[in-house]
Formats: sequence, structure tokens, C-alpha cells
Amino acid sequence: MRLRFLPSLLLGGLLLSGCAVNPVTGKKEVMLVSEGQELAMGKQSDPAIVAQFGLYQDEKLQQYINTMGDKMGRISHRPDLDYQFRIVDSPVINAFAVPGGYVYFTRGIMAHFNNEAQFAGVLGHEIGHVTARHSAKQQTTSIISQVGLMGAMIASPQVARFGEQAMQGLQLLTLKFGRDDENQADELGVEYSTKIGYNAAEMADFFRTLEREQQKAGGEAIPDFLSTHPNPADRYTHVNQLAAEWKAKPGTPAKLDINRDAYLRLIDGITYGEDPRQGFVENNAFYHPELKFEFPIPQGWKSQNSPQQFQMADPAGKAMMLLTLAPGDNLQQAAEAVAKELSLQVSQSRELKVNGFPALAFTGTQVQQDQQTGQQQTGMQVLSYIIQDGQSLYVLIGGSAPQDFAAYAPLFTRTMEGFQRLTSADKLNRQPEHVRIRTVKTSQTLAQALTANGVPAKRHEEMAILNGMQLSDKLGRGLLFKVVGK
Repeated sequence: MRLRFLPSLLLGGLLLSGCAVNPVTGKKEVMLVSEGQELAMGKQSDPAIVAQFGLYQDEKLQQYINTMGDKMGRISHRPDLDYQFRIVDSPVINAFAVPGGYVYFTRGIMAHFNNEAQFAGVLGHEIGHVTARHSAKQQTTSIISQVGLMGAMIASPQVARFGEQAMQGLQLLTLKFGRDDENQADELGVEYSTKIGYNAAEMADFFRTLEREQQKAGGEAIPDFLSTHPNPADRYTHVNQLAAEWKAKPGTPAKLDINRDAYLRLIDGITYGEDPRQGFVENNAFYHPELKFEFPIPQGWKSQNSPQQFQMADPAGKAMMLLTLAPGDNLQQAAEAVAKELSLQVSQSRELKVNGFPALAFTGTQVQQDQQTGQQQTGMQVLSYIIQDGQSLYVLIGGSAPQDFAAYAPLFTRTMEGFQRLTSADKLNRQPEHVRIRTVKTSQTLAQALTANGVPAKRHEEMAILNGMQLSDKLGRGLLFKVVGK
């Protein structure tokens, strides 16, 4: 969490309909979004996405994705589009695109690719979503949606309504394309990566990695009939078949590149997993080494950290809290801005000290106007603390339905008044892990190589997935492989 403000995201003006020729199929289809609107949507979305997640600072890796992306864009069905490629600072294994040619890869997915061909296939898949105008065909503007307070975890409609207003951040989402769109994007990923000289069958192998990650996460793969998307196992089969067909086409080079070693050397040192410098949770507390503060988290509450804010939610779905930067130059300005943003009628307000920090605490009730009836409706009841640390103003917000507020107010207060300076050297000096590329010295199994490099047995399966291998796989002398360390 680096805590920054987000620009407003304006994705209006999507009601203009008409016919347009799809660049991929060549067929006319009804479009709710013109090409000009599509380009505008991308330009408006990009600053918010970057503000929410931050860019991963690696000039060499960014240059690589730019070069590969530009090369692929030129052979795509929309070669004149001004594609923009970003690596965002998130450990999640994900890649996504928004209208207008903006394509994003997380550092998490970059760490899990094991060769250039895998990256090229997924790059082609995301460019395919853009060229086939899948985003534009969606009859919604929620390509980037307001953070919904831990998404579906909070079931209360009142809390959800509060969340849509309280959180101005944006949540990185896997775009919910339908099965046909996903299959078409896979086809285009195979086509585009093959055309620039890569073996698209490697893209199929990456779906094996996704499948294993899905299983490691603790849930069985969603059966096809319960999902609108192809599951990783079926995509593996489909993409392998497509890759074989493209390889057999006249004009396709007899030898298609994989480039394993070059890619592994490129990502040597990439940050792996959560970055504790941006804040981390441990022993029912949130610590931020860079900003040097800490505060407690209620026992059993779920939490989610992002560069823009830290969110906490009661597992019963009846209350939430968040911390983010407050607008304004002083405590009073910040309090007024927060109350206005949340449509709060403030009932009490007082200045105080929170562990030496100047603070202002206030309670209020959210009052909104029903758009259909015009009548005012009472929503959440809120406790908020504005805390000043030098030039920084932090806002801690806790909210619940009015009938539950008395029960949750003591929890809110303990958390907010627990905000204090972080002084523990162990927490202040916490460092992230990084991918390290090692060379096999003598022929051995992956399990033996991991043990020889100091990887504990409890992390062997995690490292096997990261390498796209099985622990029993034989590694020849001189082979490169990944481990993880500080």
C-alpha cells in the first residue's frame, strides 16, 4: 500500500449504438461503443489502474514488454492502434486489457512464465481481446469497477452501497468475458504468437500452471457447466490443437522459438509474492514499514491491501473498515471532505490525540436520495478518525448498519485508537522475496535441486509450480531453474 489519490474515472457516453465491422471477423455487428469512445475509455481507465496498483519499476522488463507488444501489435488485426503495455505491481497471476489497446501484466504472472513463448501466447490472447473488441461489445461500463469492500465477502446491501461511495479505488479484475470470447482470444493468441515466431504450444503448457495454482488455492476447478469460461484443462487441449494447426500452415517457420534461458535471465530478481514494504498483516495487526505506522485488526476479520488503501471486513458481512489518505490540508478540511464524499450527516465531532498524533474523530449517518422516489434514505452509520502524521492525513473509516453500530463501535474505536508509530526493527526492515535463477550443477531431480539450494520441503510444491515442473522431473546439468529468496 503506497496510498495515493485516484483520478476520477469517467466512462460515460456509452449509449450511442450502431453497426461496425469487427476487425477480426470482418462481419458487421451492433456496437454500443464507437471506436472513438473505446479509445477514450482506455485513456481514462489507464491512470486509475496505474494509481491503484502502481507500476512495477524494472526498466529492462518494461522495455522487453514494449518491444514484444509493438512487434505483435503490427501483425494483429488492428495494426494502427497505439498499444500501451504496462507491468503492474501486483503478486496476483493475471493479465488483462481494457479498450483502446491498453494491456496489463502483473509482476505475478511475469514471475510464473518459464519462457518467452508462454509470455507471447498470453500477450497475443490479451491483444486478441482488444482487436476483436470484446470489451466494447460488453453492454456495461464496469470494465473497471469500484472496489466493493472485499467484493462479495460483504453481503449486506447497505454495506455494499456504502462501499461504492466510500472507496474511490479501482479493483484489478479478470475481465468477465464469455466462453466464446475467451476461446476466440485463445485462437488469436496462438495466431499472433506463431506469426512472430513463437511456439504457441507453450501457451497451452502455461494453462497447466494456472490449473495447478487453482488447485493449490484450495478449491477444485469450477466445472464447465458452472462457468462461462473455459477451464484451464480444456484450454490446454484446445490451444495445443490450435498450435499444431498453425504450425502446419504454409509459411510458418519450421522451427518456432521458445527461448527459455533468455526469459529466465530476464526475470532474475523479480519481486515474488506480497511486498511487505507496501504493508503487511501479521498477528492481527497491519504494519507499514515505508510509512512507519501500525494498527490492530479485529480478531477474525478479513483484510485486503492495495497501493491505494487497506480494507478490513467482518466475516459476517455486517461491518467494514478501511484506511486511506484523506484529502485536505488540515484535520477539519479532511473531515469535511470525507463527510461530503460519504453523504454523512455528522452528529458528533471532537479533536483528540491518538498515541501522540493530532486527530479528529466524528460519527455520522449516511443519508442518500432515492433516485426513483426522490425521498431521503438512511444508510450506514459511520465512525471516522482523521489522523495527522506530519504532512500526511490518514482517514480510518468504520461503518455498519445503524442497528448494528453499537455492537461494532468499540471494535472501530480500538482499531483507530491503536494507530501508532511503527518502531519494531523486525517490521521496519522486512523485505520482499525475489525470484532467483540457479543453474543445475549435476543431473538431479527438481526436488533435489531445490533442497540443494536451501528451499524448505514445505515450499517444494510451490516452487515446482513456479518452474512449471514436477518435483520428480530430471534436470540436466546446466539447466536453469527458479528458487525464491530475499
